[in-house]
Amino acid sequence: MKFIIYSLSAVIFFLMILSGCYEHFPLKQDISRTQNNFLNQDSVIVKFPEATKGKVTLMAMVYTHCPDICPMTTHNMQLVESKLSKDELDKIRFVVISFDPNRDTPGVLKKFAEIRDINFNRWSFLSGDEQNTKEVMLKFDVKAVPADSSYDEQGNLSYYIIHTDRISLIDQNGLLRKNYVGSIVDVDEVVNDIKYLLN
Repeated sequence: MKFIIYSLSAVIFFLMILSGCYEHFPLKQDISRTQNNFLNQDSVIVKFPEATKGKVTLMAMVYTHCPDICPMTTHNMQLVESKLSKDELDKIRFVVISFDPNRDTPGVLKKFAEIRDINFNRWSFLSGDEQNTKEVMLKFDVKAVPADSSYDEQGNLSYYIIHTDRISLIDQNGLLRKNYVGSIVDVDEVVNDIKYLLN
């Protein structure tokens, strides 16, 4: 009888391991199979996620006209950066991709970053065409829908976007491991998750 109980326990334990109950991260999605072309803040062509290969990557999709969530998300990523050592930062990339490329040109993204004293040695701000942008949004399950729109005094269309509030953690092997609510994320949780991947 004891042998049967021990055997059942071993089987249950094995199944729990296979099911991922003991996995530190909830996701293990390969996002490296397809590459997408973008321009960075200096108008240099960047393939994503190939450009982050071998690095732990913290990534968010934003738009610069956002009045609240996107600046908060970017700031939270900076807070994560501030809590990591220099040695750790050498193994990390921060990537921000715009889902509003019509307005978020490389120059606009660069100004958005410079206002925030972003270090471009570790950060990339990317803007792409509609197809590449949509493919990455689909890959990361990010939704973005234009909301109220109007025209300014110069006749330019102005609009806000209702969108997914997310920061994504990608490991060194190009696997999406975890998503966080970007604007209200627990910064220490992200830092600990990054340290886990680096160890």
